[in-house]
Amino acid sequence: MRTQLLSFLCLTSLLSAAEVDLVVYGGTPAGISAGITAAREGAKVVIIEPTQWIGGLVTGGLCRTDVGREQTIGGFPREFFSRAAAAQPGTSMWYAEPKTNLATFKTMLEEAGVEVVTAQSLKSITKEGPRITRLTTSAGTTYQGKMFVDASYEGDLMAAAKVSYIVGRESQAHYGESLAGYYPMPIRPRTVEVMESDCPSIGGTGPSYIHGTPAGISGLDAAGKPIFGVYAAPQLQPGSADHRTQAYNFRICVTQRPDLKVPFPKPATYDPAKYELLLRLIRAFPGVRFGRLFHLGGVANDKYDLNAQGLFSTDYPGANTAYPEGDAATRAQIWQDHVDFIQGMLWFLGHDERVPQSLRDQCNSWGLCKDEFADNQYWPYALYVREGRRMIGEYVMVQKDLQNDIFKEDSVGMGSFVIDCHIVQRILAEDGTVRDEGSFPDAPALPYQIAYRSLTPKLTECENLLVPVCLSASHIAYCSLRMEPVYMALGQASGLAAVMAMQNKTSVQAIDTKALKQKLLDQKAVLELAELATMARSSKLPGLVMDDQDAERVGHWQGSTYGSTLDGSSRHDENLEKGSKSVIYRLKVPATGRYEVRVSYASAPNRASNVPVSIAHAKGSTQVLVNQKKVPPVDKLFISLGTFSFKADQDAVITISTQATDGIVGADAVQLLPQ
Repeated sequence: MRTQLLSFLCLTSLLSAAEVDLVVYGGTPAGISAGITAAREGAKVVIIEPTQWIGGLVTGGLCRTDVGREQTIGGFPREFFSRAAAAQPGTSMWYAEPKTNLATFKTMLEEAGVEVVTAQSLKSITKEGPRITRLTTSAGTTYQGKMFVDASYEGDLMAAAKVSYIVGRESQAHYGESLAGYYPMPIRPRTVEVMESDCPSIGGTGPSYIHGTPAGISGLDAAGKPIFGVYAAPQLQPGSADHRTQAYNFRICVTQRPDLKVPFPKPATYDPAKYELLLRLIRAFPGVRFGRLFHLGGVANDKYDLNAQGLFSTDYPGANTAYPEGDAATRAQIWQDHVDFIQGMLWFLGHDERVPQSLRDQCNSWGLCKDEFADNQYWPYALYVREGRRMIGEYVMVQKDLQNDIFKEDSVGMGSFVIDCHIVQRILAEDGTVRDEGSFPDAPALPYQIAYRSLTPKLTECENLLVPVCLSASHIAYCSLRMEPVYMALGQASGLAAVMAMQNKTSVQAIDTKALKQKLLDQKAVLELAELATMARSSKLPGLVMDDQDAERVGHWQGSTYGSTLDGSSRHDENLEKGSKSVIYRLKVPATGRYEVRVSYASAPNRASNVPVSIAHAKGSTQVLVNQKKVPPVDKLFISLGTFSFKADQDAVITISTQATDGIVGADAVQLLPQ
């Protein structure tokens, strides 16, 4: 069913080719940001949205927006979220209702004079050399433009333009990323007390474990075959590339208000066998509450954003593999499968007699909101496509750009969210138990600058296209970049860049990025943080330096931004599983000789006073005990372990161990200085 949003949002021109300055494909927040920004600069803009609704996730279900560090968000995204909050008195910044977000976007589009087409998808494009000239929709309408922006979650315009892209995960070796590739998780046991805690946002006190396998749970049925949603482990080594990506879901707006609550529906395709793993998880943790199976984040008017949390939740791992490059029919089938799966799960929790009565009652105390998505049976509009295609453009953002090499001369925005990958698939271990694969806990990112070059294709492939959503990034970098405020900031940059390229009659790759940055700053965008200027950076230090991000880690080490550390973050052992964890730094010395060995750590009163650090050198091995309660004496960052001989053909190996330590053990960086 097609729904007319407002008369100004429908463009039904019968012209053979409507001429505009900028064609934006994708009425997502990034597309709206690009369109409004360009229109404010005097450009004639059309936004084409393939679904019935504009606003993507921000109007389609995700009403508790992930922001990372708020101070990195300015410009258009801050303007939008401020206006949405102001339109709903008492609303916290970032957490307005979906209907309020939609109304705010409509108002801003009308003010800017942007034309919007809904329910028309991309059919074809015309290119002349490296330039797109026309876009034709599924309705047969053609738009002739000088510049184009692909703001879709899938990257369909980019792909149609024959721009290089990738779907899935690169290997660790591809870009030198320690987190990349196939990533099976070990079991990390959880106590009943933690699993019983409600989500903190609705009054609980326990930590919120988003990722990980909490217990050894069988993934086999009576015939020894994998149960629904569990897959045989692929024949891959950890760190290998594949074509899979993180799970999708729907972000569901729910409430317990009797005057608003609509009971969760039962899908026509309901099959309780799909929830066998969920049942086994519930039985493994007697008394587990509804607020521990799902993340419930409060928004305005006693509504909550229900999101995935843990091993079995609204995420649907493995069901989205064909989506990024799928045709319309394939995507529609996957979309409906996700609706049916999630609705069926909520029905299962509320009605299956094998589910404890207390948990059924908790589930049934919640429901959909009758004043949200009323034209879609109260169900969210937008499937959460966490990752589709990713462009391979002029510059590829990778893990180091989020953790070490965070400064960019052509910065057009900032990101700061943790490197957050939801489950890619659930696999069988050799013992027949289930493992979470693809997610990784506690992978911090610093506030980092985003290169304008990551929004542009290679010049030889297309010179008048900008891509602010499916931008040029590795899977690992995208796991942090993929936040709506970031997309919106990059949309603003894209809108300005498109106008500059038109005015100067040049390619998007050749615009003056210094002038672009100044325009963004004039529009209150945030391109840098003053606090980062004084941060100790490994790239600025003499000698050989290896940060914890690049070291080999045995066991689980918690990422942390606590204290004064190199490149702004370090790791610690959580004071758990003593003796089984270590961090190993392997450095190749450029020439045989003597080197001073230094290690850095974040000091604190609860740190261990007896951390064993071993140095494997040319004459054997030496162990030094480090008191991490004390502030490091060298620039309050490093402590010297002594001077040792090393050979050029033999790695210098420095190992931090947790054996018999009397507190939390930290690991940051190692530095070797030639003497």
